[in-house]
Amino acid sequence: MKTSRFSEEQVIRILQEADKPDKTVDVVCRENGISEATYYKWKKQYRGMDTNQVKDYRRLVQENAKLKQMLANALLEKEAIEAVLKKL
Repeated sequence: MKTSRFSEEQVIRILQEADKPDKTVDVVCRENGISEATYYKWKKQYRGMDTNQVKDYRRLVQENAKLKQMLANALLEKEAIEAVLKKL
């Protein structure tokens, strides 16, 4: 998966900057070198979060991916054991 060139703190700052009444979304996007599609994707993903919540969210996503991998490995191991037992 491609990593973002922006940290979570930078994303939150950009989103907060666009919420200010004196700037529009397209101006903020142009200043930060992102597309409006990226802005709205970030807004959907990080809606209402502050920096600490985003860090916790990232940690939970990584932990969830690790647990899913562990489950997949356990299921593969179980199937392999069952296959060996059927041969006996």
